[in-house]
Amino acid sequence: MLSAAAVALRAGARRTVRRLPGKTRAIPVAASLRRQRPFSTSASRKTDLTTRGMIVQTLSSVGSKREVQQYLSLFTSVSSQRFAVIKVGGAILTDYLDELCSSLAFLYTVGLYPVIVHGAGPQLNSLLEQAGVEPQFEEGIRVTDAKTLRVARDLFLKENLNLVNKLEEKGVHAQPLTTGMFRAEYLNKEKWGLVGKVTGVNKQAIETAISNGYLPILTSMAETDDGQILNVNADVAAAELARALEPLKVVYLSEKGGLFDAAGQKISAINLDEEFDHLMSQEWVRYGTRLKIKEIKELLDTLPRATSVAIIHPGDLQKELFTDSGAGTLIRRGSKLLSATSLSEFKDLDALKTVLIRDREGPDAKETVDKYLEFLKENDFKAYYDGQMNALAIVLPAKDGRQATLATLTITKSGWLTNIADNIFTALKKEHPSLVWTVKEDDENLGWFFDKADGSITRDGDVMFWYGIENGDEIMRLMKDFTLNGRAMLGDSNLESRLHRAAKTGSKPFAQQARGYSTLARRPAVSAPVFGLNTGRGYVTQTNPNPPIGKKNASKSGPARVALIGARGYTGQELVRLLDSHPNMDLRHVSSRELAGKKLEGYNKSEVIYESLSPDDVRDMEKRGDIDCWVMALPNGVCKPFVEAVYEGRKGSNHKSVIVDLSADYRFDNSWTYGLPELVQRNNIADATQIANPGCYATAAQLGIAPLVEHLGGMPHIFGVSGYSGAGTKPSPKNDVENLTNNLIPYSLTGHIHEREVSSQLGTQVAFVPHVAVWFRGIHHTISIPLKQSMTSRDIRQIYQDRYAGEKLVKVVGEAPLVKNISGKHGVEIGGFEVDKTGKRVVVCATIDNLLKGAATQCLQNMNLALGYAEYEGIPIM
Repeated sequence: MLSAAAVALRAGARRTVRRLPGKTRAIPVAASLRRQRPFSTSASRKTDLTTRGMIVQTLSSVGSKREVQQYLSLFTSVSSQRFAVIKVGGAILTDYLDELCSSLAFLYTVGLYPVIVHGAGPQLNSLLEQAGVEPQFEEGIRVTDAKTLRVARDLFLKENLNLVNKLEEKGVHAQPLTTGMFRAEYLNKEKWGLVGKVTGVNKQAIETAISNGYLPILTSMAETDDGQILNVNADVAAAELARALEPLKVVYLSEKGGLFDAAGQKISAINLDEEFDHLMSQEWVRYGTRLKIKEIKELLDTLPRATSVAIIHPGDLQKELFTDSGAGTLIRRGSKLLSATSLSEFKDLDALKTVLIRDREGPDAKETVDKYLEFLKENDFKAYYDGQMNALAIVLPAKDGRQATLATLTITKSGWLTNIADNIFTALKKEHPSLVWTVKEDDENLGWFFDKADGSITRDGDVMFWYGIENGDEIMRLMKDFTLNGRAMLGDSNLESRLHRAAKTGSKPFAQQARGYSTLARRPAVSAPVFGLNTGRGYVTQTNPNPPIGKKNASKSGPARVALIGARGYTGQELVRLLDSHPNMDLRHVSSRELAGKKLEGYNKSEVIYESLSPDDVRDMEKRGDIDCWVMALPNGVCKPFVEAVYEGRKGSNHKSVIVDLSADYRFDNSWTYGLPELVQRNNIADATQIANPGCYATAAQLGIAPLVEHLGGMPHIFGVSGYSGAGTKPSPKNDVENLTNNLIPYSLTGHIHEREVSSQLGTQVAFVPHVAVWFRGIHHTISIPLKQSMTSRDIRQIYQDRYAGEKLVKVVGEAPLVKNISGKHGVEIGGFEVDKTGKRVVVCATIDNLLKGAATQCLQNMNLALGYAEYEGIPIM
């Protein structure tokens, strides 16, 4: 019933994945989105300097280039001026100008042209106070006399020009449209003075600016027919622009970033047709919140149903527009839903059959639907649908120990465009305290379902979701039933297969079924529970509402089971400490030949004793499915027998664990995934079962050079110094404190393995000279980078800030970072950015804790991604 394409379709909202009907419209940046770690070679315009960072930032937030392309397809499906109207308040121009301009620069880079209208209220109050004029308001509207208007007009022109100039600095062509844009008449001259009521909008000027490649920047000033300038509230101006242009999105930028409920929680979405009356009856909906919701409803009632309003923080504009989860409060009309508890309540049964048959394949589709309707005649259910039957959901209620089940969900393209899917789920959650449904594990749109669920479990390629089930015993029973029914009936508890069989044989489809969780749907996008054999690993992911694309599973015992091979070293000790505070991972085995029989210190969840595991032990454990993730924390050249043992164990089992190797043994093996999330697509790591953890020197060096790869004019030279913990625990001159005191020891002057690693990953040759010093932990890199064209220090710093915007473990600073400031922290600091007199050489400095982000923290990032948890789960953010 609901295809993968349909699940991806949505307009003007983001609580589910969006896709527009028809082919994706070509966009110049699309080619770059298809690369794994793209570095543009184009420098044709200044915005190219920041394009890479902004695109990767968005990809990192979305988690899938497919989603980004779908959003771009949606927003470019209408004429340019109908993409979005963005209202910018005066406080935003004062406090968040950089964030605003960076977000607008991203939209401009990918070919999107929002229409901007701004105010300047706080600045005007300040100027009037300085001039000795006390602002006066009547019913919330500023009383505007001639002096106030003169100050306001000069201020608006100044703020408009400042915004335009800031955008131009980022390579965005912007056109100030400060006069003749709004036609108005006096709102009430006696009461408010020179305040206007907008009667018309100059659309032609806006269209001309956009067609010439400029973002239109408007002030909220209007003119009468005889040329008198009038002051207009910026919210009112934005609303009138929206009515004239009918955009997909109307965006109000807010310092608060959205609307908040009685508990102080941000409201994610409001479906007005369903929720407006209820909201207006709530005691906490008052004052500004009440007025804002009322005004937005009045606006949306005059616009196409596909239009939505977003109230967001300026720094979250990209996240709001290009992610499923969004960032602020989304308000849309939605659709009122009807309901039925018997077939007789449907006005047209033939229309219902048509809805159930649409999108189905196979010659027995009609017979299958007929059998399904017979089942509904004899069983309790509740259906939810809109008047046009663009959406239909059928829930089988809780009965005989079975949880309520979403049995049917079918949405047309029009239904997605009018946001009925979210309306239906809102209704489901109101009437069904708990609910169960399933989706195929490889479905590309799992994110929406995770957003709706409290927990999930995967078995044999199918994911069962639930919400509202808090009792642990009930969850375990549900999981057990999910597994056993599949084994007992070889998947035959799937409603779809039983209905097909019943249609062919004339048998009753539920004769042998005591309970089931099923969805009548042709495609796996919303096919509800298909029980199968438990052949894969899985983990309960209740703590992660938006897990990365990859393995979002649940193991029988809950948390992921981890084995650490080589736990004696410094890195192993740090990883143990991180796992001790991780809510979804349990350390089950630690292996160290020297410490076998001793208690593991620093791990408090349970008592763990060191073992001396052999490759044969590892093989047998893998074959039994005892471990979900193996971490190889062994010296270079040692872990191969253990990795091969895991491979051997897989041959005799359907179990397939994740391997993360901390050594250099597999960093150059193309069959392994290189695990540097800030530079490698996170999707690749999430889908991997064997991950090579980058080296500590190599991580800092790559992050320190990557943003400038496209601008290189020669070979970067890296002078690196590490504390002696990087030399390991085995005694040597490089970790002998007495030998290091008042000393600095260079080693591997050429050909160090990290030199090869960095060169291989960045795709350009680098020179690297490592040293060891007397401090214990932390690495400092001083990197000399030749440039192919002259650049300023400010330009280069901006490139790094844009490239790593949104990366929680990369901090771009001004001065050269210090080792003492990074010790014990989980990220990387990059700074310096000093350019020589020619402008063609820059020196960049980077620091990293070699035991954390250089090893254990990065390992945990990779484990989280591959096991289906939030990337930073268990990691204190720097």
